[in-house]
Amino acid sequence: MYNMLPIMPSIGISCMLGLVIRLTLVAYGEWQDRTMVVKYTDVDYWVFTDAARYITQGESPYRRATYRYTPLLAWLLTPNIHLTPVFGKLIFIICDVLAGYFIYKILTLRKTSDKTAVVCSLLWLFNPLPMTVSSRGNAESIMAMLVLGTLYAVLKKRTVMCAILLAISVHVKIYPATYALPLYFLVGSSGKSLARRPIRGHQRSIVGRTFDLFWPNAERLCLVVVAASVFVVLTGAMYYCYGWDFLQETYLYHVTRRDVRHNFSPYFYMLYLTAESSYSFVLGLLAFIPQLVLLIAVSIQYYADITFCCFVNTFLFVTFNKVCTSQYFLWYLCLLPLIVPQLKMKIADAVELTIMWFLGQGAWLLCAYYLEFEGRNTFIAIWMAGLLFFAINIYILHRIIDAKREQMSDIEGVKGQDDSSDKIS
Repeated sequence: MYNMLPIMPSIGISCMLGLVIRLTLVAYGEWQDRTMVVKYTDVDYWVFTDAARYITQGESPYRRATYRYTPLLAWLLTPNIHLTPVFGKLIFIICDVLAGYFIYKILTLRKTSDKTAVVCSLLWLFNPLPMTVSSRGNAESIMAMLVLGTLYAVLKKRTVMCAILLAISVHVKIYPATYALPLYFLVGSSGKSLARRPIRGHQRSIVGRTFDLFWPNAERLCLVVVAASVFVVLTGAMYYCYGWDFLQETYLYHVTRRDVRHNFSPYFYMLYLTAESSYSFVLGLLAFIPQLVLLIAVSIQYYADITFCCFVNTFLFVTFNKVCTSQYFLWYLCLLPLIVPQLKMKIADAVELTIMWFLGQGAWLLCAYYLEFEGRNTFIAIWMAGLLFFAINIYILHRIIDAKREQMSDIEGVKGQDDSSDKIS
C-alpha cells in the first residue's frame, strides 16, 4: 500500500499543501456566499460570530440562541468582529493542519517508518471531509488537534501536559472524558493490559491484578489532580462570568439532550415517540448505560495501546450515542490514521468497509431528504436506515478489532520464534 506512492512529499510540504487547499476553499466559500443562494459557510459559524459579537459588547455569548459551546470559543473568535469575518475559519483550518502534523508525530513516536507516517497523515490532510468541514467554519478541528495533542503528550510521557490538554478538551466538549480511564490505566503502568497477562500457578488473582490496575500511584495521581484542577479552574471561571447559562448550555444540555427530530442514532425513534411522556427523561439517561459498559470493557482490554483504545472508545461512543450527526464522525476519523499501520487488512477489504459506511449514510440521507424537502412522513424509514447504519458500524468495528488481533498474533508469533532461536543457540 505504502509503496504505491514512489515520490513521497515530506510532512512539511504535505502540511503546506493541505493548508493551501484549505485556504483556497475558504476563498471559494466567500465567493459562493456572495453569489449563490445556497451558502458555503456553516450555519454554526454565524452562531459563533454572533456570540463573539456579544462578547465584544460586554454581554453573555448565550444571548445568541443555539450557542451551546464554551465561552472560550466565542472569545477566540472576537477578531471576527474587529478584524475580518474569516478569522475563525483561518483558526479552524490551521488546527486542521496541525491535527495532520500530530498524526505524523504520534506515528513516528510509535516507531512507524517515516514514509508510512506521512501516508497516514495524508489520510487526514487531504481527506475532503475535514477539509470541507473546517473551511466551512465548523470548530471540530479544534477538538481533533486537542485530542491528538493529548495522545502525543502521554506517549511522550509528559503526564502534566497530557492532563492539561485532556482537561481543556473535556471543557470544550464532553466526549474526550471517555479517554480518562484508559489514560489513567496507562500512566504509571507496565504497559501490558490486564486481559493479556497470563494466569499462572503462583500469579496473583484477577482481583489482585485489577487492584493494581486501579491503584493510584504517583503518575496517576498527578494526572487526576492536574486534569481535575485545570477543568475546575476553567469551569469555575466561566461560571463566575456567565452563571447558570454556561452550565446549562455547555454541559447539561448535551447530557439531557433528546434530539427528537431525526439523527443517525438507533434511539432516535424511541425518543421521538416518547418525547411527551413522563419517563422520556429517564429513557434518555438509560441510553448511556450501554456506552458506559462498553467503554469500561474496552479501556481495560486495550489501554496499553492507547491510540487504538481511544479510537474504539470514540467509535463506540458515537455509534451508541442517543444523538448522532455527521460532524460526530470526525471525532473518530481523526484517530483512524493512527491505527491503520496496526491493522492486518487487505486494501480490498478496507475499500469494502468504506463503501459500506458511505452507503449506510446514503440510505439514511435519502430518507431524510424526503422528510425535509419533500414533506413526506418518512420517520420509520429514517429509523430503519439508522438501524442499518448502526449494524454496519458494528460490523466495521468487529472487522477492525479482528484485523488488530491478527496483527498482534503475527507479532507474538515472530517473538515466539525469536525466543526459541535464542534458547537453541
